[in-house]
Amino acid sequence: MSTSPIRHAAHEERASAAALWVRFTLDDGEGFGIVDGEAIAIHDGDMFAGAEPTGETVALSAVTLLPPVAPSKIIALWNNFHALASKLAVPVPPEPLYLMKAPSSIAAPGATIPRPASYAGKVVYEGELGIVIGRTCTGVSPEEAGDFIFGYTCVNDITAADLIAADPTFAQWVRAKSFDGFGPFGPVVASGIDPSALTIRTVLNGQERQNYPIADMIFQPHELVSRISHDMTLLPGDLICCGTSLGVGTMKEPTNTIEVTIDGIGTLSNGFVQ
Repeated sequence: MSTSPIRHAAHEERASAAALWVRFTLDDGEGFGIVDGEAIAIHDGDMFAGAEPTGETVALSAVTLLPPVAPSKIIALWNNFHALASKLAVPVPPEPLYLMKAPSSIAAPGATIPRPASYAGKVVYEGELGIVIGRTCTGVSPEEAGDFIFGYTCVNDITAADLIAADPTFAQWVRAKSFDGFGPFGPVVASGIDPSALTIRTVLNGQERQNYPIADMIFQPHELVSRISHDMTLLPGDLICCGTSLGVGTMKEPTNTIEVTIDGIGTLSNGFVQ
């Protein structure tokens, strides 16, 4: 994976004291740290609770990036953008509508994702903002929620679209979104940023397909964390995928490249092969 999208984001964010966290493998070992230009400042301890720099660095080009955190659960929003709700002619929901994706669906930045052998229908991309939880969180208010958010990441919420309504007696959201590889996110978690003014862009095979503002979100990140924390306890590393907007489409080519870019965070790039 090219390091330039990460490097660009790191340069933008240093002025606001943000940090771009990554996990990686190197020489059969795993590590984590903060991106600093073309290097990673290696840290030790717990990423979410008092991680300390070791003083060592490693070149980004020398490592293989992992998903930046390991969620115990992945929560994915439906109908969370005003523009998409208007296009679909569905009402704005009074509370967040969400499903769960299996943690086994996670794919690393740069990974190539194969079509599931058991499914022959349409597979679509969905570029999204992801919220990463940093502290155990239950029953918090929107005003408190920021203290429990570790940072933000890029998500491609891949979906086997034809499965959702295939059985008229039961909407198969979880199955449609939980095939192996259907949950890539990363390449970093950006802490110390306010995503409200940012824009999400999705590019499929070199053509821009999505370009929409996070400000159009029906339930903004702090409200989402608060509302969901009243339903279930959120744990450090848990991932909330904030939903998508206009421009979702099918990956039709034999080999596809999908890039989800959020300025200030970076670019998540993955392949999909039929």
